[in-house]
Amino acid sequence: MRTLLQFTSVLILAASATAAQAACSLSAPIVNVNDALVAPPANKAVSAEGVRAAIVRADASMGWQLQEDGPGTLVLRAHPALVDIPYSATTFSFTYKSSIELDEADGQIHKNYNVWISNLKNGIFAQLLLV
Repeated sequence: MRTLLQFTSVLILAASATAAQAACSLSAPIVNVNDALVAPPANKAVSAEGVRAAIVRADASMGWQLQEDGPGTLVLRAHPALVDIPYSATTFSFTYKSSIELDEADGQIHKNYNVWISNLKNGIFAQLLLV
């Protein structure tokens, strides 16, 4: 499996100051994506390079910047997270590596991290349909 390096982004989240949100836990178990199956349109094959292109397009559509074979981060305000994105012609994964100020401890992290990962995964699936 080749590795497409992590991504960099500055995201601005609209914060609601409701008491209900303040009472909710801000932590959730870290979600890694393990070997998500590449599903191109029917009767079309996709290469590892095609998967890479889908990852790059999905990443760009979210305003993130991928870096290959070097350090990269996803940033929420001043809260970076380092994530490896290995991929092949048939699968891709996201593996959490580290973060700063995302309250990572004991397999838990700020819940927005998982939203970022879910959005990127869904974006990649959408881009694969355009192959």
